[in-house]
Amino acid sequence: RLMPELPKFDDEDLKSYGDEEEELALSPPAALMSILTTQELLLENILECIPVGEFAVIQPLSDEFCLVLGYLLTWKLTLAFFKAASSQLRVLYSQYLRRTKSLNKLLYHLFRLMPENPVFSGPTSEIPNKDTKTFFTEELHLDVK
Repeated sequence: RLMPELPKFDDEDLKSYGDEEEELALSPPAALMSILTTQELLLENILECIPVGEFAVIQPLSDEFCLVLGYLLTWKLTLAFFKAASSQLRVLYSQYLRRTKSLNKLLYHLFRLMPENPVFSGPTSEIPNKDTKTFFTEELHLDVK
């Protein structure tokens, strides 16, 4: 609930940025980016031996699973922050992510975490002619209880 409120504080500081020749960049919240940087390093260690195109098998409730889940939830917070920001701020934030290569790392990790066959294993009906449900066709609820 807090993430959409944070860009308002950067909006006030946006007026102080002048028309400089150097490309400007503005970091999303430092605490969030610090956690993201740490998680990127941990994920690189976990996934270092898996090339893009192949997928990593992460066992549920393992330490690796918790690290991957934390990383993805951190990106969910980052995207909520971006969504609430004005277009001018989004440009500055995206410049920061480009410089730190965080978005490149996210895509690199996602392509190694995505299963080869993303079949949805939730409740299914027993209709034989029904199309196979995948994570791309079904809505996923991530409520933490």
